[in-house]
Amino acid sequence: MARPLRIQRLGGRYHVVARGNDRQDIFRADTDRFHFLELLAELGERFGARVHAYVLMDNHYHLLLETPEGNLSRAMHWLNAGYCVWFNRRHRRSGHLLEGRFGAFVVEDDAGWQEVARYVHLNPVRVGRLGLDKGARATAHAGLPHGPAAELVAERLRTLREFRWSSYPGYAGYTRPLSWVWREPLARLCGGHSPREQCAALMAYTEEPIAQGGIEPPWERVVDGIALGTQAFAQRLRREARGNWREQKSLRGAPSVVTWPRIVSALEQAKGEDWGRFVNRHGDWGRDAALWLGRRLGRLPLAALGKLAGGLDYAVVSKALARFGGRLARDVPLRNQLAILQTQLSK
Repeated sequence: MARPLRIQRLGGRYHVVARGNDRQDIFRADTDRFHFLELLAELGERFGARVHAYVLMDNHYHLLLETPEGNLSRAMHWLNAGYCVWFNRRHRRSGHLLEGRFGAFVVEDDAGWQEVARYVHLNPVRVGRLGLDKGARATAHAGLPHGPAAELVAERLRTLREFRWSSYPGYAGYTRPLSWVWREPLARLCGGHSPREQCAALMAYTEEPIAQGGIEPPWERVVDGIALGTQAFAQRLRREARGNWREQKSLRGAPSVVTWPRIVSALEQAKGEDWGRFVNRHGDWGRDAALWLGRRLGRLPLAALGKLAGGLDYAVVSKALARFGGRLARDVPLRNQLAILQTQLSK
């Protein structure tokens, strides 16, 4: 049987799902989930991918991903292979962890993106004990004499709001959002002008179905197994993509990575001095900024960055990147200056 066409699209927005082989758990402990999230957080640095939303269940996960560089397959292969190797080593097992290839379809517009995000975020409460599984939905279609009891609704809301392995609590304001979750456009799609209003609108949109018996999955509207949207959109995707990088016209203009010499030159111009004068200066942000840009725009591995920056060990590079990320979070002028540099280098 031929494999389904895998759409690789510049700026494509995807719903991605992967399940455990034979429905087995792929997350056995919180340590597993923490490690998966650590890998997920690296997709931006390694592949330029944007993680808009996620939920980790025991035997599967859902992601909403955007790929500005049209490299979904590469990013997902790295994520799944890296996690599976780590999981097998940790749990002293062998063999396949995931059931075949990951599933993915492209979402056409913001309305679909908003709907799929809500469905993904509601995964933790779509279970039998809370009356929101498939069987409960079938019963609801047959006609119920009354809605769910107030106690059951309260339990559903508590479960959703306190579920730790989802991006929803960060969107709804129950916890601080993770820095690597790309919150646009979901944060504003439900309405509201200020961040607080947007947060309240998203929370209301997501939690409303819990009191009404849940929502139907949007998968039935997926066209040809490749797109959630119109038939015309799915046909356009098929014309763009032939299941082969060389034949995908949308990828021929994929942005190239930024070279190390360009990064160094841009920093020298921004700082008004040569690389050699500031690279080893104590407390200077120049070298760490070069590593940060090299990781994100150059897609360079840690070992390569260390060599280019003067023979640093990859562990030193890793610590420097973490340190610089923290500095950017606190230093608004520096963050703005880096944003300008990124824009210049991306042209």
